[in-house]
Amino acid sequence: MLLSTLTRFAAEQPALDCAADKAKTFFGLPVWYKYLNMETVNKDGVSVCKVNIDFAQNPSDVWAIMLGIIDILLRVGGIAAVIYVIYGGFLYMTSQGEPDRTKQAKETIIGAIIGLVIVMMATQIVSFIGNRL
Repeated sequence: MLLSTLTRFAAEQPALDCAADKAKTFFGLPVWYKYLNMETVNKDGVSVCKVNIDFAQNPSDVWAIMLGIIDILLRVGGIAAVIYVIYGGFLYMTSQGEPDRTKQAKETIIGAIIGLVIVMMATQIVSFIGNRL
């Protein structure tokens, strides 16, 4: 009885979309297997997405994994840059018009914005390369 119910439930499930599994995020960070090929596999009557990693057949999988990790690190760098912009703004508000502290706060904000722009451009380049693999 239970087995027939589970089998019927598995048969009624819609087709599994592995692309949606790649689009998942963890606190806004992409998954490490974002640029790898995935396939749908039936396991005990349930469809699951499986990452295909075969370095012998497809050596570009190493690069795809590295690009996925670099993408994660760049996004963490972007979060850090935003935090530094906020920190620089806090320094600016608490400088009370003192020239040295105001200058330090402005340098912090400008440096953080430059870093944020670099991270955003690098993320786009990594995404472009990763989608071409």
